[in-house]
Amino acid sequence: MTGEETGGAFRLAYAPGVTPGKWAGIWAERVPDVPLTLVAAPAAEVVGLLRSGEADAGFVRLPVERDGLSVIPLYVETTVVVVPKDHVVTAADEVTLDDLAGEEVFHPLDDAVEWAARPGVPAFERPATTEDAIRLVAAGAGLLLVPQSLARLHHRRDLTYRPVPDAPRSQVALAWLADRTTDLVEDFVGIVRGRTANSSRGRAPAPPADKPAKKPEKKPEKKPEKKPARKPDRKPAQGGSGRRAAPAPRGKKGRRSR
Repeated sequence: MTGEETGGAFRLAYAPGVTPGKWAGIWAERVPDVPLTLVAAPAAEVVGLLRSGEADAGFVRLPVERDGLSVIPLYVETTVVVVPKDHVVTAADEVTLDDLAGEEVFHPLDDAVEWAARPGVPAFERPATTEDAIRLVAAGAGLLLVPQSLARLHHRRDLTYRPVPDAPRSQVALAWLADRTTDLVEDFVGIVRGRTANSSRGRAPAPPADKPAKKPEKKPEKKPEKKPARKPDRKPAQGGSGRRAAPAPRGKKGRRSR
């Protein structure tokens, strides 16, 4: 499938915190004839872009409504608590949910972590976005728990974060509509899964150039066998006939006759 059949590009949506640059770079090397367009969107809107046909594939944060979707879970992120730099929790390398029991904690409407029971004390309001909640944390109005990638995305000099090992964690996945599994989608799935360019399920590599037929090897010619050299005849002794003298006849009882 070419870029013309997909509107000129392969459109990849991604939720905040996901960094698709590595995969986009591999795509540019393997599928240079089809540009990849990155579509940044709020986590809750990525699936909507897939269903409306505005994106061919997307990185989502689980859980999502999977009806009609193909989903490949990729990795799980550590949850951290974002606090002002002078907050008491910064004295430790990591904190637990119990350590935050008495703290006011923001739960934005786009919260990327799924909670069975929300930690801490609910703050005075629920911000619309994680970015809004970050600003409120900087103002000293409360704390915020988010996946580590979002803490990095919204980094501020007056804020820091600490890991919370016992908190639920967010999982990132690749999703696309199952009935729109095109060759380009398969190409991107192969890249994300780490398949090589020559993988049987990836884009087929260009056929190798025809090699000239090999000429039949010449068999080495057999050299004629050398006959052993003939030993020279013995030369007769000087003054002799060259023959050995016959032995003298013997008489009876083995005596030589005189």
